[in-house]
Amino acid sequence: MSSLAGRTLFISGASRGIGLAIALRAARDGANVAIAAKTTDPHPKLEGTIYSAAAAIEAAGGKALALMCDIREEHQVQEAVEKTVARFGAIDICVNNASAISLTGTLETPMKRYDLMHHVNTRGTFLVSKTCLPHLLNSKFTPHILNLSPPLSMKAKWFENHVAYTMAKFGMSMCVLGMAAEFQGKVAINALWPRTTIATAAVNMLGGDDLMRASRKPDIMADAAHAIFLEGKDFTGNFLIDDEVLRANGVTDFKGYQVDPNVEPTPDFFVD
Repeated sequence: MSSLAGRTLFISGASRGIGLAIALRAARDGANVAIAAKTTDPHPKLEGTIYSAAAAIEAAGGKALALMCDIREEHQVQEAVEKTVARFGAIDICVNNASAISLTGTLETPMKRYDLMHHVNTRGTFLVSKTCLPHLLNSKFTPHILNLSPPLSMKAKWFENHVAYTMAKFGMSMCVLGMAAEFQGKVAINALWPRTTIATAAVNMLGGDDLMRASRKPDIMADAAHAIFLEGKDFTGNFLIDDEVLRANGVTDFKGYQVDPNVEPTPDFFVD
């Protein structure tokens, strides 16, 4: 099968950025997409709401369901999943995209920010996965969970400058490690991470226009995720890098993914 037609995706944080790009790629196949995110009103500094995302998904050929959902709140996640199943009849793919970031050292990290990162990244991923799993296990397709999180590595260099953030992101990856083994042969559970920085609101916040120009477009993550979703149940427990996935699927030229083809992309965190 080379299409996601008829499949239903539940994507956290899909009102913009990588989550929306994954949604739009699936929509072009005719997939159903539930957008579980917090943004209902336009933000002065951030593009996109759940409603603008839904409109874009419909325009791309998919069916959309806009769901206001804070993944830190268990009842909101449960309600969002129930509404998705009521609307589309199933959940076949769960994408844990929502994330919080603060690249601060130990003394500079307020506990409020620490809690946010761990509640969104680690706990939110666990909660969304747990809530979707009963439906994934009943999927008539190959069910997938995909966490946008890095390869696990205990090298000190990934921790020393932002230990709280690294712990929170690696918590998402530990969910892949454990759940892939727990649901072996039933649900394909993998992690996907970019080789380079991706032109998103977070990258713009961290590095402004210069870093945005030295980044790849979210489309590279969307195309890699699409390729992963077409794999079978035995393709599980992997910590994947976007361009490696695409290279394995015959892509050799990545210039088209660069924001500025004349600027070499900046390596992302957690990739040697």
